[in-house]
Amino acid sequence: MQTPGPALSAMRAECPLVHNITNFVAMNVMANVLLAVGASPAMVHALEEVADFAALSQALTVNIGTVDPDWGAAMQEAATVMAAARRPWVFDPVGVAATRFRQDLSASLLELEPTVVRGNASEILALAGLGGAARGVDAGDSVEAAETAARALAKRTRGVIAVSGPVDYVTDGTRAARVANGHPMMAQVTAMGCALNGVIAAFCVGQPPFEATVAALAAYGVAGEIAARTAQGPGSFQPAFLDALHGLAPETLDAAARIEVAA
Repeated sequence: MQTPGPALSAMRAECPLVHNITNFVAMNVMANVLLAVGASPAMVHALEEVADFAALSQALTVNIGTVDPDWGAAMQEAATVMAAARRPWVFDPVGVAATRFRQDLSASLLELEPTVVRGNASEILALAGLGGAARGVDAGDSVEAAETAARALAKRTRGVIAVSGPVDYVTDGTRAARVANGHPMMAQVTAMGCALNGVIAAFCVGQPPFEATVAALAAYGVAGEIAARTAQGPGSFQPAFLDALHGLAPETLDAAARIEVAA
């Protein structure tokens, strides 16, 4: 497994335009995170323009956290453009098990073969048709419980599946890795997971998706560890995290990354 520092350098050199159709809660946080890491964010969701804007973008993220029928249609339009152009797009199936609407929309989006699907263990289990013990948008299952489902889902979508948790699990159906970076305080700030989708998408531009996803998770987690050293709580953690992400050097990332190849 290659070190993640070069992937960070490559992403910053590209400064990719990342089109995000995300939830209301995440927009501001996600835009600031993408700027801090070295990418260019855009928040565009109007059905009338979403396909045109996707055609201008280098990557896309789709998050169904506050989806409605119009946004759902916009997500499918944008994802169709990215799939046809073979540009990376990341799908976050927030709360997929909660309603039939989310399940049906997610099934349609999966047919467009997202480059990366990132979710918690319960969401990945639900996408794979194996149930899951979700509590609203929160996971009720362990990452380990979703590993087999993640491998099967990766083969089905021909993409990468990232299962978020205390130790993240990433697989393309053949290879797998665990990323142990991060800090518990990250879970106390809203939209931190949603913002991660944009970072993964940015890393995937011009880079192999499996390696890019692992590198993005490591970079995000290392920034969280650095921020936690000075933060007094969730309120001070968020600006400290943005500063840590902005100042993260490739050599620091390589030294701090805790990545292991998984069976």
